[in-house]
Amino acid sequence: MACLAIHLLWVAKALGEWRTLLRVAACGWVLDSALMHLGLFTFAGATVVLPLWLALIWLLFASTLTYSLSWTQRPWWVGSLLGALGGPLSYLGGAKLADVGLPLGTWPSLVLLALIWAVLMPVLHWVARYKAR
Repeated sequence: MACLAIHLLWVAKALGEWRTLLRVAACGWVLDSALMHLGLFTFAGATVVLPLWLALIWLLFASTLTYSLSWTQRPWWVGSLLGALGGPLSYLGGAKLADVGLPLGTWPSLVLLALIWAVLMPVLHWVARYKAR
């Protein structure tokens, strides 16, 4: 939470940054909720909504898209490649650190997450750039 607070104090441009963070994080919350309900992963004690720690991680990730990860925006395949490699590895790390279950097994879960994240990264960049009128 401290990192998110520092980010917002340092780079927030009125409500624009908040809106960007919430749009990107909402995509992640919906995705992870769907994957949880489809049985790709399980969280100890969470049956309906994602754990708070995961919701906060999505906000932190959203804060990186227009700054430290902006280089993955163009060409689009760079973001796809990073997503296909980094996305599954972050879930694997979460599975080890936070006792997240992977009911389908490690390798099938990682392959499925790689495919999802290869599409997701360019989509999240688009969501981060989108300006509501």
